[in-house]
Amino acid sequence: MMDAGAHSTAGGAVAQDSRPVALFPIRRPRGFDDNVVFGPTEIAGPVASVGRSVGGWLRGYQVLAALIDAAAAGVAATIATTTWGFNAASASRTVVVAMPVAWVAAVAFHRGYDRWLVGAGAAEFDRIFHAFVHLTAVVAIVSYVTHGQVARGFVVALPAALLLDLMGRYGARKWLHRRRTGGAATRTVLAVGDADAVTAFTRVLARDRHTGMQVQGACVISENSPGVPVELADAGVRLLGGVDNVVAAARAIGADTVAVVSSSHIGSERLRSIAWQLEGTDIDLMVSPGLTEVTERRLHIQPVAGLPLLHVDQPEFRGLRRLLKEFLDRICALLLLVLLLPIFVAVYLVVRASSRGPGFFGQRRVGRDGRTFMILKFRTMFVDAESRLPELSAANLYPDGPLFKMHNDPRVTRVGRVLRRYSLDELPQLFNVLAGHMSLVGPRPPLPSEVERYGDDVRRRLLVKPGVTGLWQVSGRNDLSWEESVQLDLRYVENWSPALDLMILWKTAFAVVRGSGSY
Repeated sequence: MMDAGAHSTAGGAVAQDSRPVALFPIRRPRGFDDNVVFGPTEIAGPVASVGRSVGGWLRGYQVLAALIDAAAAGVAATIATTTWGFNAASASRTVVVAMPVAWVAAVAFHRGYDRWLVGAGAAEFDRIFHAFVHLTAVVAIVSYVTHGQVARGFVVALPAALLLDLMGRYGARKWLHRRRTGGAATRTVLAVGDADAVTAFTRVLARDRHTGMQVQGACVISENSPGVPVELADAGVRLLGGVDNVVAAARAIGADTVAVVSSSHIGSERLRSIAWQLEGTDIDLMVSPGLTEVTERRLHIQPVAGLPLLHVDQPEFRGLRRLLKEFLDRICALLLLVLLLPIFVAVYLVVRASSRGPGFFGQRRVGRDGRTFMILKFRTMFVDAESRLPELSAANLYPDGPLFKMHNDPRVTRVGRVLRRYSLDELPQLFNVLAGHMSLVGPRPPLPSEVERYGDDVRRRLLVKPGVTGLWQVSGRNDLSWEESVQLDLRYVENWSPALDLMILWKTAFAVVRGSGSY
């Protein structure tokens, strides 16, 4: 299912109108020319090949994913058997041979090769992580019962397989993203629904080309309404008629996907008719539930009295997984503080020597449940930075928001610019993580003046601990507006998972090395 709605409101919600639609049978023409009439509306422009399938590149990518999984498991097993010191050569051979098979089987059992996971979201990595957890549990039980060397070899190899597999899958995804940016490995989509919903859906996909979905045409309700053709044309979408012409229009443009983006307007009878007519074709049907910012992990279909009801799990703010996250946060923070101690000392001395003032900078921020704490950073500004703020207010890039950001801020020292570019000034926040004020991954820690302006929806950011890094860090950093950073924070709060944390930490390393979006 696609999480797209109709027209966006100021609060980021999705609104739809309730104009009624009539039911008409769908007639499937035999062929098409450049100006084919579907009811009262013409299709202008060249007609694409009919029945184009995504099966080729999609199957190829699924095979590539399976090969990456097998290779990661094989390499991990080889490393484990050569470093563990097995006495029996047969045990080593058994682990090396069985490990790839067991790993691929576990990933397949957790639907890690599902076609809907390709190219976007954290669900792909989440399922690999669950395969690792469950396979580790099975092998540990076998090892305990049999006291066998082979099982112990698996236990050694599995963590390495997880790390190698996540790296390999991430590399494959980046390769797919490059192909999609160039226009390859994409789906041709016919959008169906209200004109406003189709326009919003098209623009969402246009902003994120990594989804691999391109809306090439639309069948809309009330296609003869004034302004509808112009509205769709502004979004770069061809109007192909009304909702009675879905199957014919999809074949006309060679669509491989029909996306119903306002199902409440289409009606259950017509939606079922569309689904029946797509049977036996290579055209997929997607239906938007009208929800936004909800990941696949929280959605479940539950049939009740013949009705497919969509069950939406509540966000996870407490529980065992949250306790595990806090435990790992503090352990990792302690290890990083020990490993990075020489860098801490060097940066501190450079900051003290480069300008007058302390090496550290403390500022009051708001944490979980509205509790305030003192966040620590290496000082990157001159000591009179706060007193000079009023004279620079006109240069604020985001005057409508509670934050102050400007290019080439004169209050930032030369050393501070380098520290900010590579986020070295954030390292002391590991002390905040160790103290329990922050998490390694979470929403951006807000200022008290910022929280005072929060509405009820934005205040949901305070349901979890703020993070040293987060979606805002890997999605543009300071290049984001305040509204965009808030939206990313809310997305994280609603859809947190261990796999999402791992993905954010992985991307953070690349964002810091590139030094993009920081000033």
